[in-house]
Amino acid sequence: MHTLRMLSLAAIGLAFTSVALAAPIQPFSTAALKAAQAAGEPVLVDAYASWCPTCRKQAPTIDAMAKDPAFAKLVILRLDYDNQTAEKSALGITQQSTLIAYHGAKEVGRTVGITDPEQIKSLAQSALQ
Repeated sequence: MHTLRMLSLAAIGLAFTSVALAAPIQPFSTAALKAAQAAGEPVLVDAYASWCPTCRKQAPTIDAMAKDPAFAKLVILRLDYDNQTAEKSALGITQQSTLIAYHGAKEVGRTVGITDPEQIKSLAQSALQ
């Protein structure tokens, strides 16, 4: 009985550790992007619109990356495509479902409309390298 209790506590501890390592998706702001870039952090900007079917197909992969310890260092910023018009213009975003990867201040990749989970993860990995 004692062993079972200890194993249960260990499993709960691991679950909390995994959650602690994950980075939540943050709302986009120019200040958040500049701060992450100045710190040399890897960043993924997700230009999202709730009405966009492609964005809705991308979202589960991006949400899963936010919870995956392999992407714990990745800063994910979700830009509101419909309401952040000045910000999307400053980033050269002309379509919803645009994903932009940065390593620090350097843009290392940009895609529009991809929904394949492996391609999305590959883009995010380019920011981590």
